[in-house]
Amino acid sequence: MLQNNAKKKNNSKPGKREEKHDDFDQKIVDLARVTRVMAGGKRMKFRACIVIGDRKGSVGFGIAKGLDVSAAITKATNRAKKKMIKIKQKNETIPFEIRVKFKAAKVMLKPAPRGTGVKAGGAVRIILELSGIQNVVAKILGASNKINNVQATMLALERLTNFHK
Repeated sequence: MLQNNAKKKNNSKPGKREEKHDDFDQKIVDLARVTRVMAGGKRMKFRACIVIGDRKGSVGFGIAKGLDVSAAITKATNRAKKKMIKIKQKNETIPFEIRVKFKAAKVMLKPAPRGTGVKAGGAVRIILELSGIQNVVAKILGASNKINNVQATMLALERLTNFHK
């Protein structure tokens, strides 16, 4: 059973798999097989990084490990539901430009005029699309680590929300 899940992992590309759960869209940002060296040998688990959102201003992310892919995805989805944040929007975009650094990952988000769309790449694009922000320009300036870029983007969106309270 473990080998079948490993084959599924290799055939699916991160961010391409989308499912519906309780009015939330869900995308896999990163799915990796991780090992731990024990006295009796190596123990394999799967790590999943999931982003969920309702495309109406709410978005969350979760990271979890499990013995198989489905267990990791389920645990990560449950964690993402607990970490949901509501994003303030102004004319279908963010209210102001923000730059955030999380570890080595740096992310810049800029408001854009109507009709621009989401100009972003990688993990940042997935979060912005699932959050429902329609016009925004984003740039990943630091590391290419997907999980750190997700956390930097969520930190930026959280700071946008906290600034307007």
